[in-house]
Amino acid sequence: MGRIILCLVVIATAVTAYKNPHYAPGRSVNVHLFEWKWNDIADECERFLGPRGFGGIQISPPNENVVLWTYNRPWWERYQPMSYQLVTRSGDERQFADMVRRCNNAGVRIYVDAVINHMTGEPPENVGTAGNTAVFREWYYPAVPFRSEHFNWPHCVIDGSDYINNAWRVRNCELVGLKDLNQANEHTRNMIVDFMNKLIDLGVAGFRIDAAKHMWPHDLQVIYNRLRNLNTAHGFPANARPYIYQEVIDYGGEAISRDEYTPIGAVTEFKAGMELSNAFRGNNQLRWLSSWGPQWGLLAHSDSLTFIDNHDNERGHGGGGGVLTYKQPRPYKGAIAFLLAHPYGEPQIMSSFAFWDSEIGPPMDHSGNIISPAINSDGTCGNGWVCQHRWRQIFAMVAFRNVAGNTAVNNWWDNGGNQIAFCRGNNAFIAFNNDYWDLNQTLQTCLPAGRYCDVISGEKVGNTCRGKTVTVGNDGRAHINVGANDYDMMLAIHVGPESRL
Repeated sequence: MGRIILCLVVIATAVTAYKNPHYAPGRSVNVHLFEWKWNDIADECERFLGPRGFGGIQISPPNENVVLWTYNRPWWERYQPMSYQLVTRSGDERQFADMVRRCNNAGVRIYVDAVINHMTGEPPENVGTAGNTAVFREWYYPAVPFRSEHFNWPHCVIDGSDYINNAWRVRNCELVGLKDLNQANEHTRNMIVDFMNKLIDLGVAGFRIDAAKHMWPHDLQVIYNRLRNLNTAHGFPANARPYIYQEVIDYGGEAISRDEYTPIGAVTEFKAGMELSNAFRGNNQLRWLSSWGPQWGLLAHSDSLTFIDNHDNERGHGGGGGVLTYKQPRPYKGAIAFLLAHPYGEPQIMSSFAFWDSEIGPPMDHSGNIISPAINSDGTCGNGWVCQHRWRQIFAMVAFRNVAGNTAVNNWWDNGGNQIAFCRGNNAFIAFNNDYWDLNQTLQTCLPAGRYCDVISGEKVGNTCRGKTVTVGNDGRAHINVGANDYDMMLAIHVGPESRL
């Protein structure tokens, strides 16, 4: 009996081992700096993300990809690997290592978007960002090396109907013609493990597993279990396992379920962004969010990487129709504020470049070099970069989440419609108004008596608020006003230095 219990403990430990992002103490929230260069990310860690309390960054794939001039260097060329050499438009291995070291020193962790399901398709071009070539028709990638025996056979391409009724084809056939690696092959596994372990040695904290749905869970588990512990020289505790969150798009009704992947790591919860987008667009009443979490059919808290939009669905890919993006700023900021204010899940926010064509890549010069974001005098970005993480309403909510800590939601209030408010323990309070009339109520904030700056409408400067000031009485109650026509639909206060006067 004792051996059985010990075995169950070991299994439970293994399951949870890959679900801890290992943020530095007092930090939370992962931001996806989509297509940023390594030098620019390092600078951003030191000048903004570190000081503002962000926990981590998801970076674009760092390994060599095919160069697609035919398509004017689209964003998706990064998802067509030529090799595992660390050379891309974002920088080389030396710049990558410098970025990871500097960000870790600033208290900000790095998570790698790992493309391990496939290699390239068969584009007109045949040269990678590190100068390597391949023989596409022979499934030969000499810089890895991979040969035809390292891919799935017989050759097939996923058909749309396969997602509904054929899990085998979804996992063994090619995704949009990308050459499908066989993760059950020992050489293939070794190449992938070596690539990921090199990144761990350089100091990364974990991985987003691209297209995890298209790989067999037991093959992925073998790969994960061969990964090294995180590098203690970068500030990680001894025996810490990498954080792994797997891309499994699952809105229900398909042959493959996200639940098949939660035993081996966290999973990207696409339903969270869909449901919050629906609510903050006004298609569902905010009052129903009182039960937000697994009761909505979402993954368990510890299994869930939550977000409103990502690089796929902000462009309408990956079942992304209808999610809010930077192009609808008022409801988008409201949805993100709720995502960060509520304790459910491990949240990630998107930080993108502007686009009008869903295929275009990042801002670049005539030689194809990525143009760095410019930092404007008001702290926002220029040169074609949106930089949502620098929007006051978003970075203020990162601080809110840090202050809220592990406290639960309490003192929920709603008006029976689209005005809601709640506390996070005695640390923080937030109110939302998505109605056509003003929210004008005296509500319980759960905070100590005193004066607070609403961190949404303006920052605290010295002992004054640039936005609204909220006075909390000895009973914890305060008059809360969020006008129907206010610039933002929420008000947030907390006991942290950014809010309390």
